[in-house]
Amino acid sequence: MTSQVSSPAEHSDGTEGAVVGEQRTPPGPNSDDPTTDSPHGATGDGTADESTDKTGDGTAGGTPAGTGKEVRRLDRVIIRFAGDSGDGMQLTGDRFTSETASFGNDLSTLPNFPAEIRAPAGTLPGVSSFQLHFADHDILTPGDAPNVLVAMNPAALKANIADVPRGAEIIVNTDEFTKRPMAKVGYETSPLEDGTLDAYSIHPVPLTTLTLEALKDFGLPRKEAERSKNMFALGLLSWMYHRPTEGTETFLRQKFAKKPQIAEANVAAFRAGWNFGETTEDFAVSYEVAPATRAFPAGTYRNISGNLALSYGLIAAGQQAELPLYLGSYPITPASDILHELSRHKNFGVRTFQAEDEIAGIGAALGAAFGGALAVTTTSGPGVALKSETIGLAVSLELPLLIVDIQRGGPSTGLPTKTEQADLLQAMYGRNGEAPVPIVAPRTPADCFDAALDAARIALTYRTPVFLLSDGYLANGSEPWRIPDVADLPDLRVQFAAGPNHELADGTEVFWPYKRDARTLARPWAVPGTPGLEHRIGGIEKQDGTGNISYDPANHEFMVRTRQAKIDGIEVPDLEVDDPSDARTLVIGWGSTYGPITAAVRRLRLAGIPIAQAHLRHLNPFPRNLGEVLKRYDKVVVPEMNLGQLATLLRAKYLVDARSYNQVNGMPFKAEQLATHLEEAVND
Repeated sequence: MTSQVSSPAEHSDGTEGAVVGEQRTPPGPNSDDPTTDSPHGATGDGTADESTDKTGDGTAGGTPAGTGKEVRRLDRVIIRFAGDSGDGMQLTGDRFTSETASFGNDLSTLPNFPAEIRAPAGTLPGVSSFQLHFADHDILTPGDAPNVLVAMNPAALKANIADVPRGAEIIVNTDEFTKRPMAKVGYETSPLEDGTLDAYSIHPVPLTTLTLEALKDFGLPRKEAERSKNMFALGLLSWMYHRPTEGTETFLRQKFAKKPQIAEANVAAFRAGWNFGETTEDFAVSYEVAPATRAFPAGTYRNISGNLALSYGLIAAGQQAELPLYLGSYPITPASDILHELSRHKNFGVRTFQAEDEIAGIGAALGAAFGGALAVTTTSGPGVALKSETIGLAVSLELPLLIVDIQRGGPSTGLPTKTEQADLLQAMYGRNGEAPVPIVAPRTPADCFDAALDAARIALTYRTPVFLLSDGYLANGSEPWRIPDVADLPDLRVQFAAGPNHELADGTEVFWPYKRDARTLARPWAVPGTPGLEHRIGGIEKQDGTGNISYDPANHEFMVRTRQAKIDGIEVPDLEVDDPSDARTLVIGWGSTYGPITAAVRRLRLAGIPIAQAHLRHLNPFPRNLGEVLKRYDKVVVPEMNLGQLATLLRAKYLVDARSYNQVNGMPFKAEQLATHLEEAVND
């Protein structure tokens, strides 16, 4: 889904808090524009983020002529869809997100689903949820707590109610609140009737009954018709927040193109939900969140997840390098989406190989690198452990190879669908011997595109394997992405060895596979089959220059130090520090903690508390100015979704008292939680 965004000045009409009073047009075949009520102004100044809970505050309301219902303007909303694994919550959230992106809001999402393929229906382990934060200004996280919870059954309500603040709206599928489903999750009486939910604004909606009634003329079996209740809920929320509808209807008809009756049934359920919101008296107010026109530079945007952005970045790297892209991989959550996506792009010279195991996947990728391809292997933490021997071989062979690690909770199989940042030390040291590998970490879902290009640049320029450390939060989360101009992408072309590169004492010209570039220390890349460039490969130590097997102690030390010097010499940008107020406390992070950290820093600054922020993309080697930056501050705080791995590296290398703030519960940091801790650190 793409949308054009003009320059911010063209849309700044100053209508903050404006009352929108247009007639709303229901979706349907006679509706030329289902979004005729699109707002034309934006509230907020583009700088406020999750620093204050403004939902329901600072809104303007009125009764639009002809509708009888009030429309309120909000600057941001956090919605969470929750239900059983079979209720289609991920699809529902994804469709709401796509329409929100096409509307022009800034957004951030947090899908959260069980690891089990199909947990027992109606149980707490089987609850799947999708949280979406969208706003008329720049935002950075999927939000701390939902303003609206859609609970499809008792399990969804019980699993999520602790996150819902008092006064929030809860839409409940009352058809599921019968004795048996409630007993499964420990409800002895109905929470809808016993006063448990008195602190919330409850909307009881018989979603199943209404869906069956809307689809009665389709002749579907009851169970088949019930499955469309998520589309009814989506239609209701689309009405409630003035989302576009045509894209979802088109999507449903395309998705079920081979089953047109199912497609039309889902469209009918979607429209029925929209019309229910329009006509029922239980929903007396709808809400508008204006496009975030002042949050984005001019350009063409689309909604993108981290794994999709990373896939596109790899394809772009192959094109910019004018090399075939080869992926050798074994499916593993949450990295499998990259394999699925790259397999669709053979037209860009992409070849994908689904191997029988992790070791075969990286072995094939390393072989492709030897053959002259831009080679990639994708995995998560457990797979990195299995690939470690071959990564060491790639270090010895000095061939370009991208190891994409979409981190998840561990150890061992751990938490396959939950996020964590606990593979940093494994990426840094998880091989036998001295085997240094560069490490690059994206900070947002959209940044995965640029990080993939950066990792490819390093691998190709310095002839080395490179770790790209994403995680489940980035992989599955999504945000708007400005589609770059191809002319602005880096030139990654490389020169393969074409002939002899060394002259012996007797004047004979020969090819030395380990004769190095004076600037990068990279060895030549010789494609097999090139006449005269035959050379030995393997894991045993090489003689400097010739590449012959060598057991000489002095040569081994020289090669070890040379490989380390090559990594240490990689050119990475200096670390940029955001410090507008001469702060004495620096908060530094890496990877996906960028959004929560930045949101927390914004909150503190709005409260007048000085604090500096820096974020690392390059973790090996570190930026050259990092030591100087750290020493400028009295206090350094390092929030991480692990037990202090970056903090350990900073303490060891720079001898600074880096203070860890850690979380390993499978979920990203909340901005409020971080802001509280950082305020305590500043005042300590």
